[in-house]
Amino acid sequence: MMRWKSTLIGKHKNIFLIDSCGALLTSLLLFLVLRPFNDYFGLSKITLAYLSVIALLYSFYSIACFFLLNNHWKPYLIIIIVANVLYCLLTFGLLVYYHQSITLLGIAYFLGEIVIIGGLVFIELQTISNHN
Repeated sequence: MMRWKSTLIGKHKNIFLIDSCGALLTSLLLFLVLRPFNDYFGLSKITLAYLSVIALLYSFYSIACFFLLNNHWKPYLIIIIVANVLYCLLTFGLLVYYHQSITLLGIAYFLGEIVIIGGLVFIELQTISNHN
């Protein structure tokens, strides 16, 4: 486990690539899986579409950073860390706001998403601190 973690932290560009792929996967899952089956998750199609667009924008940002940045990458990684934390807060806020309509499957999906993004944020923070 430490081997892949040290590989990620050692190569800061990889963090942007992984973040981009994760955000793209989130966007696709939200739009192509959760949205058509929104009754099973308990959120409206429009809410899921908005979350999907946010994730897609994060994906574009991270992939642009992956390809365009060589030096001075830390401020850009801080931006995606803040964005990821805000996305998690938004998601948790939606869970609270829609607590009466969201299903157990919806709760499980979104809490799982928060945990995964939280793990990525932790690795991103370690990447910054290891390059100081």
